[in-house]
Amino acid sequence: MTKAASAVNNILQEVSAVERESMEFDVVIVGAGPAGLSTAIKLMQQAKAAAKELTVCVVEKGSEVGAHILSGAVFEPRALNELLPDWQQLGAPVTTAVTHDDIYLFNSAETARKLPGFAVPKTMHNSGNYIVSMANLCRWLAQQAEQLGVEIFPGFAASEVLITDNIVKGILIGDMGLDKHGKPKDSFVPGMELLAKYTVFAEGCRGHLGKQLIKQFQLDKDKSPQHYALGFKEIWDVPAEQHKPGLVVHSAGWPLTADTSGGGYLYHAENQQIVVGLIVDLNYSNPHLSPFDEFQRYKHHPVIGQYLQNGKRVSYGARAIAKGGLNSLPKMSFNGGLLVGCDAGTLNFAKIKGNHTAMKSGMLAAETLFQALSQDENGGADLTAYAEAIKNSWLYDELYRSRNFGPAMHKFGMFWGGAFNTLDQNWFGGKLPFTLKDDSHDYAQLKPAVAAEIIQYSKPDNVLSFDRLSSVYLSNTNHEEEQPCHLQLTDSNIPIAVNLAKYNEPAQRYCPAGVYEIVQDENNAPKFQINAQNCIHCKTCDIKDPAQNITWVTPEGAGGPNYPNM
Repeated sequence: MTKAASAVNNILQEVSAVERESMEFDVVIVGAGPAGLSTAIKLMQQAKAAAKELTVCVVEKGSEVGAHILSGAVFEPRALNELLPDWQQLGAPVTTAVTHDDIYLFNSAETARKLPGFAVPKTMHNSGNYIVSMANLCRWLAQQAEQLGVEIFPGFAASEVLITDNIVKGILIGDMGLDKHGKPKDSFVPGMELLAKYTVFAEGCRGHLGKQLIKQFQLDKDKSPQHYALGFKEIWDVPAEQHKPGLVVHSAGWPLTADTSGGGYLYHAENQQIVVGLIVDLNYSNPHLSPFDEFQRYKHHPVIGQYLQNGKRVSYGARAIAKGGLNSLPKMSFNGGLLVGCDAGTLNFAKIKGNHTAMKSGMLAAETLFQALSQDENGGADLTAYAEAIKNSWLYDELYRSRNFGPAMHKFGMFWGGAFNTLDQNWFGGKLPFTLKDDSHDYAQLKPAVAAEIIQYSKPDNVLSFDRLSSVYLSNTNHEEEQPCHLQLTDSNIPIAVNLAKYNEPAQRYCPAGVYEIVQDENNAPKFQINAQNCIHCKTCDIKDPAQNITWVTPEGAGGPNYPNM
């Protein structure tokens, strides 16, 4: 063991030797997003109906519920109707109904063709849906959960899974007050153990504990690899004459090239606000591509720019999206716990919607958990009944009908893939007698830099397009500076020796927050620099790094973005 490794080992032993306090619950839920909060609410509804005492807590790494929630979002209220049928009377922030859908094919930076309804997969139509802020909806769901007796702990990051004899026993809340070397400072507070009969992981896409559990328990055995996209979102205040509440605009094509799938969106929300974004699938092959800069270009298209001119950008964020669907859905149960929502990958990409499916997965989890706790109060079982509950639900039906959507786009490209999906959804209802699969890994798709076209991006005009740092500023991102880096390299030599040499180090471009840079050291040699303070927790680096050398772990609780109403 080297001297440095020995020092680190001594520090880890010093921290792990600290006596930790613990709390016990029937169910601990990691993540206060739509899946986690729906699990909590449904659990307590059942307990109340059965006059049964149940202890449930939700741990949220954001500074408050909603601080880390980012979603488009056109919201389908199906699950909410089931969970809280009187949501309108209760004042849910779901008020802006979709009034019209415009769907375009952008042929170039200046031209577009509006598609007629018959040429669009019916899953893209939004009649009966609402334009919402999921951050605000989650804040409201948290209030409903607390009124039912759920304990919610914001600002605490679940850093480790507690496993004994191959059974998940709960989680460890991360230590607070460690310096950048992992050594306790004067302000050190040891993390607490939250013990549970069952633990539900609802961390969202590429949850770091969910990722570990999938690997440890081989939950993705015989499944297609999960596929991902990076979704951007900005909120703009616009003049009244440019605002059309309830209008939904989707687009395909420019600025993305034929070998890069994805699409754009623009929604007219309430209070004279417009949300605009671009989704870039992370199986793209050109290492010179910058998803952030593609998004900035997108806003200059006349169809989009007409609504943003004379407006003011007030918020920015980005988040990875799990889009593999049914083909990539892992086994969602294991001894002592469940995966729900985007931690497993329940998003319906044919609809570009995952909030209602995440909520439904949480509700089904709650029903499975309550039945198990009613029969055996000790917990710790592998609740395989959860898979059966999902299979018998509309959630499974949705995911089954959309199973070919992503693979078709990946295999056949935007035009022919789109044509296939229109035929599949509109004529066959997603029930063609075969299943397309994409068994490639997103991170393995990059071409060598010398074999790829160099993309020239224009400088931002600070009217419609902006730079990374001013964008991150609008995300209200902050981390305690003197803490261990939460972006961990397995091998610190790979970024320069491999990724820079072969791919011109794509982390410089795929990160939407300017976290990764190539700078010159004191000898004028290239050096890989990590600006962890900028991280907006999108998880793209954990997904797209071609060497799979970067692992995202939780920073201190409350670190990261502070989205007001994303």
